[in-house]
Amino acid sequence: MADKYLKVKILENEIEALLLDSILHERSIPHMVVSYHDTAYNGLYQTQKGWGYVKAPIKYHNEISEIMSQIRKS
Repeated sequence: MADKYLKVKILENEIEALLLDSILHERSIPHMVVSYHDTAYNGLYQTQKGWGYVKAPIKYHNEISEIMSQIRKS
Protein backbone atom coordinates (compact mmCIF):
# COMPACT_ATOMS: atom_id res chain seq x y z
CA MET A 1 0.00 0.00 0.00
CA ALA A 2 1.38 3.40 -0.98
CA ASP A 3 2.02 6.05 1.66
CA LYS A 4 -0.62 8.75 1.80
CA TYR A 5 0.65 12.21 0.87
CA LEU A 6 -0.33 14.93 3.35
CA LYS A 7 0.33 18.68 3.35
CA VAL A 8 3.61 19.52 5.09
CA LYS A 9 4.27 23.25 4.60
CA ILE A 10 2.89 26.31 2.82
CA LEU A 11 5.35 27.71 0.27
CA GLU A 12 5.75 31.48 0.12
CA ASN A 13 6.89 31.87 -3.49
CA GLU A 14 8.02 30.09 -6.63
CA ILE A 15 11.74 30.41 -5.82
CA GLU A 16 11.23 28.69 -2.47
CA ALA A 17 9.18 25.98 -4.19
CA LEU A 18 11.84 25.33 -6.85
CA LEU A 19 14.66 25.23 -4.30
CA LEU A 20 12.79 22.85 -2.00
CA ASP A 21 11.81 20.63 -4.93
CA SER A 22 15.45 20.43 -6.04
CA ILE A 23 16.71 19.53 -2.55
CA LEU A 24 14.03 16.88 -2.05
CA HIS A 25 14.83 15.32 -5.44
CA GLU A 26 18.55 15.23 -4.54
CA ARG A 27 17.73 13.42 -1.30
CA SER A 28 15.23 11.06 -3.00
CA ILE A 29 12.43 12.19 -0.71
CA PRO A 30 9.02 11.47 -2.26
CA HIS A 31 6.95 14.64 -2.47
CA MET A 32 4.63 16.79 -4.56
CA VAL A 33 4.78 20.56 -4.92
CA VAL A 34 1.32 21.99 -5.55
CA SER A 35 0.64 25.57 -6.67
CA TYR A 36 -2.46 27.48 -5.62
CA HIS A 37 -2.45 29.24 -9.00
CA ASP A 38 -5.82 28.99 -10.70
CA THR A 39 -6.15 30.35 -14.22
CA ALA A 40 -9.85 31.08 -13.73
CA TYR A 41 -9.02 33.52 -10.90
CA ASN A 42 -5.63 34.60 -12.29
CA GLY A 43 -3.67 33.56 -9.18
CA LEU A 44 -5.95 35.33 -6.69
CA TYR A 45 -5.59 32.53 -4.13
CA GLN A 46 -1.79 32.79 -4.20
CA THR A 47 -1.99 36.27 -2.67
CA GLN A 48 -4.28 34.99 0.08
CA LYS A 49 -2.94 31.50 0.84
CA GLY A 50 0.70 31.58 -0.24
CA TRP A 51 2.27 30.35 -3.47
CA GLY A 52 1.35 26.72 -2.84
CA TYR A 53 2.36 23.82 -0.62
CA VAL A 54 4.46 20.69 -0.45
CA LYS A 55 2.95 17.34 0.47
CA ALA A 56 4.68 14.08 1.30
CA PRO A 57 4.28 10.84 3.26
CA ILE A 58 4.09 11.55 7.00
CA LYS A 59 7.41 9.85 7.76
CA TYR A 60 9.21 12.64 5.83
CA HIS A 61 7.39 15.60 7.40
CA ASN A 62 10.02 16.37 10.05
CA GLU A 63 12.88 16.19 7.56
CA ILE A 64 11.06 18.46 5.11
CA SER A 65 10.20 20.91 7.90
CA GLU A 66 13.88 21.09 8.87
CA ILE A 67 14.89 21.69 5.26
CA MET A 68 12.27 24.46 4.98
CA SER A 69 13.61 26.11 8.14
CA GLN A 70 17.14 26.08 6.70
CA ILE A 71 15.93 27.55 3.39
CA ARG A 72 14.07 30.36 5.15
CA LYS A 73 17.04 31.18 7.40
CA SER A 74 19.38 31.64 4.44
